[in-house]
Amino acid sequence: MDPLTMAIVSALTNLSQVAIKDSYEGLKSLIIRKFGQQSKVVQAVNDLQANPNSPARQAVVGEEVAAVKAHEDAELLSLAKDLLAKIQAGPAGKNVITQNVKGDHNIIAGSGDIHVDRR
Repeated sequence: MDPLTMAIVSALTNLSQVAIKDSYEGLKSLIIRKFGQQSKVVQAVNDLQANPNSPARQAVVGEEVAAVKAHEDAELLSLAKDLLAKIQAGPAGKNVITQNVKGDHNIIAGSGDIHVDRR
């Protein structure tokens, strides 16, 4: 999963923290400015926001990010990396972002150090 998608997915499970919520809203606003309110990538993010634990919706965000090459945009990546850093430095200590890649599926869960399991 690219850093932009990972930041979006991770932030949606940590929106109770003000700094994370503010950073997420900034990232989402930039996505809207770059691709338009009616774009598929923005719609995918909105759908994920409604059900952030849905692996299918997480995958669609990743697909739409890749389709518009948002994961290659330096400005978006900078905000995404900043957001991930804030999530990891959250009040509960290090949060965990675990990504298990099995075939064509990404499964994300957790808290602690970032770990990628490529079985």
